[in-house]
Amino acid sequence: MERVTSIYILSGFLGSGKTTLLSRLLAHFKHQELRPAIVMNEIGEVNIEGLVGDEKVPTAEMLSGCICCTIRSDLSSEIAMLVDREHPDVIIIEATGIANPMEILDAVAEASLYMRIQVNQLITVVDAAHLLHLNNEQKGKTYRLMQEQIRAASFLVLNKVDQVTDLEKETVMECLERWNPHAPIVPAVRCDLNMDELLKRDTQGHPRHEHRHGEDSGHDHKLTDNDCTHGHAHETHDHVMSYTYYFSNPIDSVEFERFIAGLPRDVYRAKGILTFSDTNSRFLFQYAFRESDFMKITPQGQVPDVVVFIGEHFQKSLLKEQLEKLEGKHTDA
Repeated sequence: MERVTSIYILSGFLGSGKTTLLSRLLAHFKHQELRPAIVMNEIGEVNIEGLVGDEKVPTAEMLSGCICCTIRSDLSSEIAMLVDREHPDVIIIEATGIANPMEILDAVAEASLYMRIQVNQLITVVDAAHLLHLNNEQKGKTYRLMQEQIRAASFLVLNKVDQVTDLEKETVMECLERWNPHAPIVPAVRCDLNMDELLKRDTQGHPRHEHRHGEDSGHDHKLTDNDCTHGHAHETHDHVMSYTYYFSNPIDSVEFERFIAGLPRDVYRAKGILTFSDTNSRFLFQYAFRESDFMKITPQGQVPDVVVFIGEHFQKSLLKEQLEKLEGKHTDA
């Protein structure tokens, strides 16, 4: 019988911990002597994680757009090329944080029409503190998108529970159970959880990824000329924007940290590879939900110094001016 390639979809808003979970999944599959492959989507022009990732894992990169809309039509062909070229046992699709997972399921379904693939789980990673903040306000497109990601899941990882109190954790758990009463919910710190529990299927042998529309769904779908035509409206992500900046010179680490601390709240996520003038090393930089992290790295090949910002309605020109000033390119009049 012809082999079937298993598909796992990783969903979750920006900075929730999807890439950390991806790393754990890859290690688990390799331990099981399975051959994994990755479809990785970034809304920016550069896939930072891919530049410093595991070169032994075949990866298809889909950049400069959201996988569920502007480059959705390419997803099935990317999966097909991976299957034909690499013959993986399992493919993990890591969607950008602004993707509606139901659109990804539709795109995978298109690919399944002409190849033997099967979605085993749609896993949504939830940042406990971020969801708590959004639930307190209960408004905005980000809040509604996170609801969509939670509702679509067949498995929910409530990540970063160490950043909330026990009472706050209960509040967030109640939200998840109300929005998705069918998916298992597993609390975690840095997505450290039992992989066997995460990857098991339901008692019927099928994944649960029905899309439920209730009175409290919070949908605010808007049709545009670019919307998909597969039978239901699709919320556009025009409110989410990205800006990519390439460095020509090393910059001072203290000044860069001061710049990051002053980022507007409209910038939700940032990542990059940087060379600091006051150190002898290069660093992978990550920023999410007002927190930043720096990790010393040795990139493979010719990797540029670059930083990508993702958020809503922020001023790209202001960020460009500040970054040029860090490089010494911009002087005050």
